[in-house]
Amino acid sequence: MSEESTTYDAGAIVVLEGREAVRKRPGMYIGSVGERGLHHLVLEAAERSLSEILGGTASCVEITLTADGGVRVADDGTALTVGHAGSTDGPSLETRLTVLSCGAPPAGRHSLHVGCFGIGLAVVNALSSSLMAEVRRDGTRWVLEYERGVPVGVPARSGPADGSGTALTFRPDDEIFETRVFSFDALVERFRELAFLNRELDITLTDDRDPAAPRAVHLRFPGGPKDYLAEQSAPLHPDVIGFEREYSEMEGTVEVALRWCDFREERIASYANSLPTTDGGTHELGFRDGLAAALHGYARERRLLGPSDPDFTPAQLGAGLTAVVSVKLDSPEFEGATRSRLGNRPVRACVAEAVREHLIAWLRADPARATAVLARISKAPRH
Repeated sequence: MSEESTTYDAGAIVVLEGREAVRKRPGMYIGSVGERGLHHLVLEAAERSLSEILGGTASCVEITLTADGGVRVADDGTALTVGHAGSTDGPSLETRLTVLSCGAPPAGRHSLHVGCFGIGLAVVNALSSSLMAEVRRDGTRWVLEYERGVPVGVPARSGPADGSGTALTFRPDDEIFETRVFSFDALVERFRELAFLNRELDITLTDDRDPAAPRAVHLRFPGGPKDYLAEQSAPLHPDVIGFEREYSEMEGTVEVALRWCDFREERIASYANSLPTTDGGTHELGFRDGLAAALHGYARERRLLGPSDPDFTPAQLGAGLTAVVSVKLDSPEFEGATRSRLGNRPVRACVAEAVREHLIAWLRADPARATAVLARISKAPRH
């Protein structure tokens, strides 16, 4: 190759910023330009509203798939400020819609991050062919409109308003996305996860795309993960084992719900600060440590395992087990850019202790029930 063809210096670097960067490389911000990316837009648009509910400044959020292929996310919270109205209470709505990651909440246990990227409303705006924001605040209704992230005029008053709240209505840009067809069921599943992990949430999803067959689902689980497991079929025992405990050592809380069911496979779902940790991590390892310690300890205490009998294998302990393991930490440490594995070291010992103590108490409280569970485990294949 010639010297000219291999020369590379600062003059060859192209710096993209803001809206231009998002539209040029959308996958870097939302994961894909397929269905997954579409759903991520909805999650990002709803994140602020959901956090307001957790903070006690809103009571519910309504998410609607509209007949024209758009999405509307509406809440009854304190409402974002409109800079054009002279508000100085934090970043204005205009700023949040045009500046990347502006106003993103901290990553602590009291904040809600529903996606892997934390990119904020500006990316939703940049990747939408049109976006309209409606704000009800201080007795006035304001309307802001954008096209592909660029404002269409200035924020406008559109009359008086009762109460307060913010509504965002956007249409994903068909110049960006390979499909603009949302999966209602997939969205319901992800928001269902968030609702059972955060019992304060009150979410309604509506699908108005087919006027002849509209659908609506209301998601609220006051019992948290225990409510979720109570819906599982074929339980081996009627009650769900569940608890929540705080540990200063791990600077956070652990909540666990588990139940043995009459099927062979293991179904364990783990979460850290409401994010699915599909690759596990220290909280899931701690759960398995505590599970094994409680079951082996009780089995030997009751002489269901003799002195020379080997411990149950992980495959036996997991046979028919359904569990949710959720930790909420002040300073979560994730391994990898997708935040799919938790790395906080103190978490493992704390979760193990909590699971061991609560599970062995449950086993001792009803020996007949405990014997049935252990008999099921002992009959499962060892591999």
